[in-house]
Amino acid sequence: MHVLIATDATWVLDEVKAALEAPGTTFTVCRNGREVSPAVRASMPDVAILDLQIGSMGGMAVTMALRLDESAGALDHVPVVMLLDRTADVHLARRSGAESWLVKPLDPIRIRQAVGCALHPSAAPDGEPAVSG
Repeated sequence: MHVLIATDATWVLDEVKAALEAPGTTFTVCRNGREVSPAVRASMPDVAILDLQIGSMGGMAVTMALRLDESAGALDHVPVVMLLDRTADVHLARRSGAESWLVKPLDPIRIRQAVGCALHPSAAPDGEPAVSG
């Protein structure tokens, strides 16, 4: 599995990588939201994990840009997990087109569940794509 992680917070990167590291798993790390679309074009990830706050272009804007590129035929669909700061931000994840989201604090089980929901939306419990805190 190839995972793209977009965050400017080292602790978020460390927690996500620790939760998902496994034989055969590779990572692309973007420290700025503007780096995501070029990184996706260079190496299509199986899932993108986007922090809500990423420098000057956060997770919502990045997800919307990916969806716009997809609708224009410039990119294939990329499942997105958005990492939120608070429950009130869930509407941002829904509005932007993320398949799954996770309200901080992070933990390995919930990170893996959120990725599973993004990769297999129909298998989400109760039809809800979110894994919240």
